[in-house]
Amino acid sequence: MSAEIDGHDSSSDQHPLLRLQEILTSISKAFECGNISQSDNSVAELVKFLDSVSDSIESDSKNASEILAEIHEFLCTPSLDQAIIDSLSFELPKAVTKFAGLSSSCSEIANSIIDKLVATCSPRDMLSILCEALDSSIKTIKECDYFVPLLSGLLKVLLSTQRRHFEQAKVAVPVILKVLKTVSLEEDDENRECQHLFDQAIGIADAIRQVCLKLEGRMNEKLRALLGLYVLQIMVLVSVSMDHKSPRCIPLVSQLSGFLPYCHLSYLGLISGNDVDTMTSLVVGDNEDDFMSCLSNVEQGASLSVIWGSMSDQVVQAAGEDLTALKGELQSNQTKKWQAIAMLKHIFPSRKLSWEFKKHAIDFLLHITDGNNYQKSDSDHSDFASNMPSVFAALQGVIMVIMYAQSSTLRKNAFDALKRVIAEVPYSEKRDVLKALMTNCDSSSMIAVLLDIVRQEVLKERNKRKSIGNEEVQQGENEACPNTFFWPAVVLELVDLVLKPSTGGPPPLPEYGDAVLSALNLYRFVLLMELKEENNSEVLSKSNLKKAYNEWLLPLRTLLTGIAAENKDDYDQLAVDTECTLNPIVLVLYRCIELVEDKLKQFA
Repeated sequence: MSAEIDGHDSSSDQHPLLRLQEILTSISKAFECGNISQSDNSVAELVKFLDSVSDSIESDSKNASEILAEIHEFLCTPSLDQAIIDSLSFELPKAVTKFAGLSSSCSEIANSIIDKLVATCSPRDMLSILCEALDSSIKTIKECDYFVPLLSGLLKVLLSTQRRHFEQAKVAVPVILKVLKTVSLEEDDENRECQHLFDQAIGIADAIRQVCLKLEGRMNEKLRALLGLYVLQIMVLVSVSMDHKSPRCIPLVSQLSGFLPYCHLSYLGLISGNDVDTMTSLVVGDNEDDFMSCLSNVEQGASLSVIWGSMSDQVVQAAGEDLTALKGELQSNQTKKWQAIAMLKHIFPSRKLSWEFKKHAIDFLLHITDGNNYQKSDSDHSDFASNMPSVFAALQGVIMVIMYAQSSTLRKNAFDALKRVIAEVPYSEKRDVLKALMTNCDSSSMIAVLLDIVRQEVLKERNKRKSIGNEEVQQGENEACPNTFFWPAVVLELVDLVLKPSTGGPPPLPEYGDAVLSALNLYRFVLLMELKEENNSEVLSKSNLKKAYNEWLLPLRTLLTGIAAENKDDYDQLAVDTECTLNPIVLVLYRCIELVEDKLKQFA
């Protein structure tokens, strides 16, 4: 009584192990007496005790092991009422795993406690309990070791489930993936080691596969599809969070790839996206956006699974695939090729993936666009049109590689890949693709590169017309274009984007110098080509010549003259750099003005 009057709880002075034994005894007595209120209070007291001990015992793994061992011994008491175990099962999983990170011994005993609960309690109840423990803990805890016992218990629950296997797995998968994503992508610790966490995740994948073997028909297909999506999502997390050169990374990816054949997933189906669509339709019902949020990266996982195969012989062997055959199929099947290019949009622009993945993705793109082995058909246009948004996103990703890769070899290869893909775009869509790429690009140098690709396309068209005759070209690849001379007309529109920005006035100089110089060179090139061949194209029409003269060339000349006047008496480095940048533009500009003026005189 005096202790209570003084406001001091004598139990706080006890050794933690003795206090734990008292609480466990109190729980037993309360259940024996059938005192529900006292039972609940005693269980709550145990949770409170474990929470307080876990907060203060961080450096004392020996005492932690003793406390966990005492709880495990209590649960294994032969005479223990099942009602006590059921009651404790709601609280113990989350409470005891707080000790798991202290030592391997603590983790092992925590595992044993959860195993005991799983073995003696309802699997359906334990599924909900473990999922709730994982979901609530991830909000405050980011340590990998904490979650290992809970995931281990979940693995055993899935194996012990007797019915509604697909539904039970569908409940568990989002929680598991949420834990993996949150912990593995935690940025506070660059040296975070999540090997054990991924091992458990792969163990759960294997458990789902074992459950699949018990099922037949539609339920087998659905659970196997869920397994495939789960594996692809983990593939992304491993690729993003682990160093690809780590000796632990390749074995993990190989294990994941080993599930692909069982899930009836092929590299061709994955890189085309068809397998992902098939699995998603089997697993995801209507109005299940919340569920799909946990699988938001499965398309990236599908692409990465193929790229991993090109990075490692061990991985491709685990997947049971033949990369040479895959590349040959994509080279000869234009529909599949567009789908593959579209899927690579998930790799090129990703800031979380290392440059090594982008390097191999560029190499893969170069392989499948090597040569022109397919037979063109009437479906080419519709095939591309259906994939155009994704192909465009992939091209934007390739442009990012060109702009930001540190390796000059990678930048060169990315540029070659960009040109090859654009070359295969149907003529009827090529203008829109190039225009969109330029419009959505903020880099003057990159716009200059794109304009140079246009110049090469102009030259290619011109040479084809010379070599096989204009009539045959019209009947062949260019038949979708109403204008006999396709590119010169497109040039006018693309040059206009640069020399007459939508913001009004001439383009800003010198910061936009590369794009302006490239646009002027392209316009001069087309002018000279059309004048020499005396083609009656839009480029040489009076209206377009006047537009170029009044809206492009003269405003640009006025701007350059003004800049030159401002810098006339300046001799600092900035003025010198500006003059060096603008001099080539001035030379090409005045040549264009001369050509246009000479042609306009003929209309006078």
